[in-house]
Amino acid sequence: MERHGKRASHLRSFFVIALIGLVEGASHRASAETNALAAAPARKLSLTEAQRLAFQRNWDLLAARSDVDLATAQRIVAREFPNPSVSLNTSKASTDRHPNSTAMGNGVWERSYDTIFAVNQLFEIGGKRASRQASAAAGFNAAEARLQDARRTLSLAVTQAYVAALLAQTNVQILRQSAASLRQEATIAETRLNAGDISRADKAQIEIAADRLELDAKAAESAATAARIALEVLIGEKSPAGNWEAAESLEELAEWAPPSAESAPLALRPDLAAAEAVRRKAEADLRLQKAMRVPDPTVFLQYEHEPPDLPNTIGLGVSFPVPLWNRNRGNIKAAEAAREVADVQAEKVRALIIGEIATARVSFANALERWHRQRDQIQPKSADVRSTVSFAYEKGGASLLDLLIAERNDNEVRLATAQAAADTANAGASLRAALNVIEKRKTK
Repeated sequence: MERHGKRASHLRSFFVIALIGLVEGASHRASAETNALAAAPARKLSLTEAQRLAFQRNWDLLAARSDVDLATAQRIVAREFPNPSVSLNTSKASTDRHPNSTAMGNGVWERSYDTIFAVNQLFEIGGKRASRQASAAAGFNAAEARLQDARRTLSLAVTQAYVAALLAQTNVQILRQSAASLRQEATIAETRLNAGDISRADKAQIEIAADRLELDAKAAESAATAARIALEVLIGEKSPAGNWEAAESLEELAEWAPPSAESAPLALRPDLAAAEAVRRKAEADLRLQKAMRVPDPTVFLQYEHEPPDLPNTIGLGVSFPVPLWNRNRGNIKAAEAAREVADVQAEKVRALIIGEIATARVSFANALERWHRQRDQIQPKSADVRSTVSFAYEKGGASLLDLLIAERNDNEVRLATAQAAADTANAGASLRAALNVIEKRKTK
């Protein structure tokens, strides 16, 4: 018994060691895969390439294409004719001892059965078919216009997401540069501390300010990764990880001047085209409902075989519903209300587009002026002030408070300049979208 117990104990120890080895091996493999993924070089992505991928893979755009396919199917249905109905029936078959045989014989075709073969065909009159086809064609045009409008808004969304990622990465660079500048000031402060010009507390304040900027840079790096992932989701990336680098800069996108308002007629806006198509569809639907008051005739042709007296005869007839109680008034009222709504909506879209273009032009002009002033006037002055105060602090001619204020102001000015560039790029994209001008940016 003691020998068996030792053997069982050794087996348990062996299995535990083997299990630990498997877990550690899996952990090492997972760590190696993670490190390899992190070490993979980031791909370069331009704005034009991002828009191309979005037009191919964006989920909402794929759904809009499905609406076009559905409208195409509705056009096919509207062109089809009603199917004829065919009937065959046999009656007067004896169920008692009286035979159905005739002088012609006792075969199935010679017996005195009454066999009728009939064909019925419905004919639409009163313009129903034309109205139905016009409604389907207008619905197809509306679906195509909505698809183009989805491309327009998607192009704007991709540009805004790309600019947001660029701005976040630029903020990281600015914060790191400011932190490095303060680290250099801390080195200078160390020299002055050894010379007895400043206290250790002064040097510590510079180091604290540098530490805070480095922490802000790390937080900005997380925001930049989130912005890159947001763009990947927008372009339909199946496994977004934010592992890409922008091939363009904020300054290049801000300098991308949009076209003038006169270069894009208002009628070319796809959302207005969709609203006008919906209006035409509502008018066609109203005509169809009014035409439904006219009854559609059904023409039938029959062949009857009833030997021996009437062996082979034909018949021709027509039938139609009599519009006594139902004159389709309810559906006509509903179609009239839908047409009025479509009219109001089309005029509303037209007014909104005019206002959107005017607002976009003003916003772009203001953003462009603000960015030029930040870049050409305020930022150079701030850099000069920071350099002057830093030199004066190194020589003992400026206080620690002056140095920290100059560094903080210059950091804020550079961040504001980057924000102004991003605002200009977004305003230009909004103006292009308002004018329905989807241009491919030419990268240098």
